[in-house]
Amino acid sequence: MPRIDPFLIKLLIVVTVASFLPAHGIAAEALGWLTTFAIALLFFLHGARLSREAIVSGMTHWRLHSVIFAITFIVFPVLGLISAPLTSRFLTSELQVGLFFLCCLPATVQSAIAFTSMARGNVPAAVCSASASSMLGVFITPVLVGLLLLDTASASVDLHYDTIWKIMLQLLLPFMAGHLSRPWIGAWIVRRNVILKQLDQGTILLVVYTAFSAAVNDGLWARTSVESLVAVLVISALLLATVMLLSLGVGRLMGLEIEDRITLLFCGSKKSLATGIPMANILFASHVVGSVVLPLMVFHQLQLVASAVIAGIYARRPRRVSR
Repeated sequence: MPRIDPFLIKLLIVVTVASFLPAHGIAAEALGWLTTFAIALLFFLHGARLSREAIVSGMTHWRLHSVIFAITFIVFPVLGLISAPLTSRFLTSELQVGLFFLCCLPATVQSAIAFTSMARGNVPAAVCSASASSMLGVFITPVLVGLLLLDTASASVDLHYDTIWKIMLQLLLPFMAGHLSRPWIGAWIVRRNVILKQLDQGTILLVVYTAFSAAVNDGLWARTSVESLVAVLVISALLLATVMLLSLGVGRLMGLEIEDRITLLFCGSKKSLATGIPMANILFASHVVGSVVLPLMVFHQLQLVASAVIAGIYARRPRRVSR
């Protein structure tokens, strides 16, 4: 059995604290400004970590990347859309919006690469695909969310349609600034990878606390039943299983090498918590962000557990004998 992800425990603790001790008034306003700064810093560091050499080495696998992007930005949203008549029976309107939002997000970078490496897949291609997905998501995700919610968003879910500019300022601009500064600070960042990983997680925890504080103040738990939480868990598990099985099937039909099929599996089935939570903080009104990101948090842990098991199975396969 895979061990529980320590970061999940931290997330649960933060959600619990926010549920009983939410930030109010001036404290909430100060946390909002701190969150904005922390998100910009987070994406600056992501940009500085991005290796151009790794991207160039993985760009040659265009067939693989095309399928990964199609699963991430087409298959996931289509699954969310066609399942809406069924899932809407079990979810509140805000959780339904959260499910749509989850389906529109880019792939995660760190865990997709980590599990691909653990399973002995095509790591350079994973680096290229996951990094490109993260960048494309800055533009594609808001458009997809707007299209999916055009007729389904309720008045309580205030979707900000001017968010492209906000996202460029808060996410893309710091990301590009970090990447352009990589020649000067890249090596320094790599040497402090452990510290910066803690900063990454700390930023997400800060955003989660701020978001859930606003949601709790607005009556999140009064509106969300135990049945809805169970439904989020079951629906997320079914969504993840469907996409993973589809990724495996498509990889075999295309005749991809096993290393590329592994990359397709772990990059195509992932959704980014690190990108999703800051983006939700910009896309949606503060009082609904906590509800909207709840499906993402559940899906995130499910994908980690499932990927850990599958990567372990792949890692134990016999190594090829080169001739």
